[in-house]
Amino acid sequence: MQDDLKNHIAGVAVGAAIGDALGMPLEFGPARPVDRLVREMLPGRIPAGSFTDDTEMALALAESLLAHRPLDPDDLAQRFVVWIESHPPDVGIHTASVLRRIANGEPWQAAVAAVQAHNPASAGNGSVMRCWPVALAWWDDLERLLEDSVLQSRVTHPHPECNAGCAFVNAAIYHMLHGFTPADAVMRALNDADVPAPLRTVIESAPDKDRRDLPSSGWVRHTLESAVWGLLTTHTFEDAVVNVVNLGNDADTAGAVVGALAGAAYGLDAIPQRWQTALHGEFPLRSGHLWRVADLVTLAAQLASR
Repeated sequence: MQDDLKNHIAGVAVGAAIGDALGMPLEFGPARPVDRLVREMLPGRIPAGSFTDDTEMALALAESLLAHRPLDPDDLAQRFVVWIESHPPDVGIHTASVLRRIANGEPWQAAVAAVQAHNPASAGNGSVMRCWPVALAWWDDLERLLEDSVLQSRVTHPHPECNAGCAFVNAAIYHMLHGFTPADAVMRALNDADVPAPLRTVIESAPDKDRRDLPSSGWVRHTLESAVWGLLTTHTFEDAVVNVVNLGNDADTAGAVVGALAGAAYGLDAIPQRWQTALHGEFPLRSGHLWRVADLVTLAAQLASR
């Protein structure tokens, strides 16, 4: 594997965690004024530089893919249960509802069907925030990438727009890893992922939006809208992530998604060193180990090699 490709593969993993950590203190807050954008790691509900449940669930997915490829959804569901039983400080309501039912003995298929039936329109961003390990595991196999992107989503988020959103993000990463520009990668991914018309319209129109018209909420449409807007209206990793997390609201998740995309576009070397130095986090599936950038680089390489 060429060094440049390795650099961009590592950029996906580190970029996602960086976007998550940078957005963490801005979560649930208002959009920041353009003349007062946050560009540094700040403390919030957890210490400055800490990644959140977005990255923790991605790490669980990565561990599952390292153990089983193609993805085994039963194994993934159980890893998610181990994670939630460690009592992470922030878990989405929909995700928590599904995982509690699995923890109580229900098969994941029954658990997710029951939760979704209670609110059929539920289409949160809880699966798209964590989907990037699939893109690295299948960086050279688009068909498998699309299949496992959807499958990992279905374990907790079966809505068609959630499934298509995960496939879209990972297909866009795939195309950028293969040398396409962000704009070309987005258009190719929209076709590869067979994105439903309403979601496709949101993504296609994202670059033309004014930042004041980007709610950046927990709805998968809003997360993808913000992430694509950030990716396609900037020219550096730093600007893409800064512009998106400063939209506020679900800032850590939008930051994680645009971080993965921008990491694929610009590579690890383009991520500011001050952010890389500050990044850290804990992960219960490897308890007692404080994760830092070097660990994420190693993980990315492991996922991409087989």
